[in-house]
Amino acid sequence: MKQIHVAKHAVEAHLVRGFLESQGIRAVVRGEMLTSGWGELPADVCSVWIADDAQFDQASKLLVAFLKGTLARELGARSWQCPGCNEVLEGQFTACWNCGARRPANT
Repeated sequence: MKQIHVAKHAVEAHLVRGFLESQGIRAVVRGEMLTSGWGELPADVCSVWIADDAQFDQASKLLVAFLKGTLARELGARSWQCPGCNEVLEGQFTACWNCGARRPANT
């Protein structure tokens, strides 16, 4: 396991973890229960770790694009149609808001 991101709080850490997992990179949040003691603990107590060290470079590039908003601008312009209910969704969404179906990998 390798640390990929130090979060300001648990919500940020889970957002990053969720993003990485939506890209096929298994990740975990560590230290979230310790954030209530931040006055006494080091600032890097809540962090995101990837399970497979071999995916670190890929995860790092994706995370930078995600945090800068580059990925949202790229994907936002590519709409897709839900295979479950035919709803048309903006490109940044990975699941249908209407029926919950996952975005197909080829779109």
